[in-house]
Amino acid sequence: MKKSLLLTLIVSFSFSLAVFAADETGKESKAADRSQAAAQVLNEIQGAPDKGIPQEVLGSAECVAVVPSMLKGGFIVGGKYGRGLASCRTPKGWSAPAFFVVTGGSFGFQIGGQAVDLVMLIMNKDGMKHLLSSQFALGADASVAAGPVGRHAEGNTDWKMRSEVLTYSRARGLFAGVSLNGAVVKQDKDSTREFYGRMVPFRTSLTGEIEAPAEAHAFLSSLAQWAQEAAK
Repeated sequence: MKKSLLLTLIVSFSFSLAVFAADETGKESKAADRSQAAAQVLNEIQGAPDKGIPQEVLGSAECVAVVPSMLKGGFIVGGKYGRGLASCRTPKGWSAPAFFVVTGGSFGFQIGGQAVDLVMLIMNKDGMKHLLSSQFALGADASVAAGPVGRHAEGNTDWKMRSEVLTYSRARGLFAGVSLNGAVVKQDKDSTREFYGRMVPFRTSLTGEIEAPAEAHAFLSSLAQWAQEAAK
């Protein structure tokens, strides 16, 4: 029994290492590719009739963060790891993107690995302050809740009054709010240097102090399109 448990743990740990290494070295980890993938995620989610993020919610968000193909893996010890990018509203429009890593762990019987698309909406100034700090924990530093789904929020105002961050996930074609308590978001310095050619602090990019490179156009255009639709 003990040998079987030990073998399972070793397999789980090896799987997690392989997942992380694949993300570090694979072509999909490139920052410019991630920007394009994030735009596609937003377009596909919001393009699904009555299954997207409610217009009232998206229209109220201060910042939007997307993690394309966030990885979940493990047999007994589950883990989450993903790389994404965020943009915030500024007087000039959506800001240049900030690149981040989200990590988190959970315990329970989880078999196999699964890739999901993750969307996080920062709903107010307090949540934005946490994002600008370049590292924060969901549920500890910033309050987090599963976001409502549908074309409209149907009069439910809890999301507006209580949560600093609303989270969504999409896997195997299913889109739903998801809880990410305990996950840690911090700056992805390697992707930042790759994308901008130098180190750029979160505050510098997300407050509109720098221009967005051309590679960010698809992501920012998608944000602008859906924000405009939500404002109607």
